[in-house]
Amino acid sequence: MKRNNIALDDFNTNIFKVLNKEWMLLSGGDYSSKKYNFMTISWGFMGTMWFKPVIMVGLRPQRHTLEFIEKYDTFTISAFSEDHKAALAFCGAHSGRDCDKAAECGLTPTAAKKVDAPAFKEAELVIECRKLYHDQLKAKNFNDKSILSECYPNRDLHIMFTGEVVNIAGIKKYINAE
Repeated sequence: MKRNNIALDDFNTNIFKVLNKEWMLLSGGDYSSKKYNFMTISWGFMGTMWFKPVIMVGLRPQRHTLEFIEKYDTFTISAFSEDHKAALAFCGAHSGRDCDKAAECGLTPTAAKKVDAPAFKEAELVIECRKLYHDQLKAKNFNDKSILSECYPNRDLHIMFTGEVVNIAGIKKYINAE
């Protein structure tokens, strides 16, 4: 897939649709050493914090990808066409501890442009991030306690990672057409 670099001011997407309806892959680790893992995400944030463009992603403590996000300084999130929905469903339902997810679902990890975490050849959009901050959600801080019973019946609260966006590459539909 031919992706072009996209300047922050030219980047355009409906993050609610891309995350919640289309899903994305979160990747952490080091592509060059073949030490990485990835997982499907449908929750996250994109915006500005600390005068920087950032993405915030959450991982539950039991996710295999967590050890790669914790150990390495960078991560990527990638969006795909609808043709890859089955691959994303597979990556969300299977652990890299138990199988080679890329081989099983037909995705091709590749080097990202500016970070060590992998990108994917088939991705329409790759956002590369450098970790800035992380913290685990705390049950006592939920104002709406129904979220705990609905989303965390096992109290496996997400560990949230905030990363500075250092590169965006995508196809034309992700470029603002002003």
